[in-house]
Amino acid sequence: MSSGVPSYRNHRYPVEVISHCVWLYFRFPLSFREVEELMLERGVVVSYETVRRWCLKFGQAYASALRRRRPRPGDKWHLDEVFIKINGVRKYLWRAVDADGNVLDILVQNRRDKAEARRFFRRLLTTTGQVPGVIVTDKLKSYGAAHREVMPSVEHHVHKGLNNRAENSHQPTRQRERAMKGFRSPGSAQRFLSAFTGISPHFRPHRHLMTAGRHRLEMSIRFTIWDQITDVTGMPSAG
Repeated sequence: MSSGVPSYRNHRYPVEVISHCVWLYFRFPLSFREVEELMLERGVVVSYETVRRWCLKFGQAYASALRRRRPRPGDKWHLDEVFIKINGVRKYLWRAVDADGNVLDILVQNRRDKAEARRFFRRLLTTTGQVPGVIVTDKLKSYGAAHREVMPSVEHHVHKGLNNRAENSHQPTRQRERAMKGFRSPGSAQRFLSAFTGISPHFRPHRHLMTAGRHRLEMSIRFTIWDQITDVTGMPSAG
């Protein structure tokens, strides 16, 4: 079994079906019922509630396994925050990406003050296990206050135009938020987005920078990695 992936033992469906359902849900803006329908078209009868349970059990584990396969992030980090509505209440989604656009971490919080910025900084240092050389943020003063406390030796660039990389990384999240008609609780938003930001980018190479042939090759490599971390290639089908 791949390190960190929960056991498939006692699951009635083969690993290939489980991993494919999880892939469909986190890769495309689909509901659980739509995943159920797509599987039915392929002759696989599985309920949307079963798909939901699989995504809860395996989604984060798959995402963590993919993150462990990524190269070490660069030393220039871009940080940004946007508001999201959860049951009509405004919350804030904090996000950090490296210079290549890879999501380092996300965190749903109630406010965007100094305390929340400090919490996000400390979480980032723990998650990545490294200290950046440069951080780039917008002009929110909470970043500067938290920066002076948590990582004062790190160079801090403050400029709205420099932070487009982090702001652009919110676009897939906005797409899913609309498809899901909003998140129901801060906890469910955090769980979904933690898995989503680990799985979805893996299948989103910079297509506009590649020839068609290079893109197909890159996707083949990424699907092979997916089969490895989900253990499709190494585990016999469940009964």
